[in-house]
Amino acid sequence: MPRTAAIVAALCLAVPEATAYAPVMMASPLRIRERLGNIFSSTPKKQDFLEAEPYYDMSDIPINTYKNKSPFVGKITSVKRIVGPKATGETCDIVIDHSGKMPYWEGQSFGVIPPGTNPKNGKPNSVRLYSIASSRYGDDMTGKTCTLCVRRATYWCPELGAEDPAKKGVCSNYLCDAAPGTEVKMTGPSGKVMLMPEDKPETDIIMVATGTGIAPYRSFWKRLFIEETPAAEAYKGLAWLFLGVANSDALLYDDELQSIKEKNPDNFRLDYALSREMENKKGGKMYIQDKVEEYADEIFDR
Repeated sequence: MPRTAAIVAALCLAVPEATAYAPVMMASPLRIRERLGNIFSSTPKKQDFLEAEPYYDMSDIPINTYKNKSPFVGKITSVKRIVGPKATGETCDIVIDHSGKMPYWEGQSFGVIPPGTNPKNGKPNSVRLYSIASSRYGDDMTGKTCTLCVRRATYWCPELGAEDPAKKGVCSNYLCDAAPGTEVKMTGPSGKVMLMPEDKPETDIIMVATGTGIAPYRSFWKRLFIEETPAAEAYKGLAWLFLGVANSDALLYDDELQSIKEKNPDNFRLDYALSREMENKKGGKMYIQDKVEEYADEIFDR
């Protein structure tokens, strides 16, 4: 009998700094150890302070803690371009500090309300939803930040022969242009559809995405393969990611994915569909559906 598989899909529209320590004079080895903290420890601390009891219980999942009329005001801590120069468009990794006041689970979304008004009706800009690209602990493991993966939405006008600024994406450009310290109005978290079935750790999770549709899946692979969580310890299934982008420069979080693939050959698989660099079996461009079709029998028999 085939094992249970969770099949989910998302489509996209459109060296650390060294820390210097001052010389320690007349200090005992114990004192030096205290000052340097965990640098001497070879065992990573488990991430479990944001877990339910048991960890897979969903009865208290946070939903719509903040709404449009009373949004939370977070603060952007970093904005980083994460695609190469030949990518089709610009995609940014955006980290937002929510001070631990806006907890969320993997697979949920946050709303962002960009400043300004809609020129069509004169009303304040409406909320835009973005899937969260980090686990509940955030990329800094503090439980106080979240990460969004945002592609800058632009429109090329053939008549102008250039991008038309009047038709650019309001919220995506606001986020991609933001500087550290920028305040951002947020709603949510929302959504229960994309949550992992953690009560069944043997479940296969088949993830299909194009472009920034990868965002919720990054929260999955962070939780299952990078962080020291109860979910990671229990997981026995196969997580299989299919990602479609135009070319190699447009790949997202490839370093993370290659590392996970190398360290978890029995529990993680990765397949890319690069439409401008690969051909499908018919000699045409390789799109995500073509790559999935290559493994159709294996996927649907799981």
